[in-house]
Amino acid sequence: MNYCAAKELADSFRTVRKNTLIIAHDLPQERYAFRAAPDTRSPGELLTHIALAHNFQYQFHATERGTTLVGLDFPSIMKRLAAEEKEPRSQDQILEMLRSSGEKWAGWVQGLTEDFLAEQVQMASGMTPGSKCRFEMILSVKEHEMHHRGQLMLIERLLGIVPHVTREMQSRMAAAAAKR
Repeated sequence: MNYCAAKELADSFRTVRKNTLIIAHDLPQERYAFRAAPDTRSPGELLTHIALAHNFQYQFHATERGTTLVGLDFPSIMKRLAAEEKEPRSQDQILEMLRSSGEKWAGWVQGLTEDFLAEQVQMASGMTPGSKCRFEMILSVKEHEMHHRGQLMLIERLLGIVPHVTREMQSRMAAAAAKR
């Protein structure tokens, strides 16, 4: 039994993606190439990574309906993803990728059954635990995006931009204080 149905899972993903899109808008295009440190992704690369990273999960769960990760060539998958992330894109192109990939993923998730979400998938050799339910794997797409969104919010701070969630909280606090 899941504590969250597919519709709620899709809605929560849409909320995460909405917040990612706000950050993508708040960062000026000329800062999309900024690197906080050597050998790190730029904001443009991070946003592209976010837009593309769910493709493996979509292919595995939606297209192939795989049941095991045993035998998958993860280094090749990661190498392809890294090469695709490096392709030059404008801010508008990245924003459109985020919008379209996010809705493709959320639309698919929304239609999943509880039985599908409960199915077990065997992990690759050496991974712990040895199997996971699809729900956990599908939820990891949102967790992954939130991880990188945290990096983007730190980059915003380094660039002198107050993240939108902080601005919204400050606005709520000021409104509450004004009512006293």
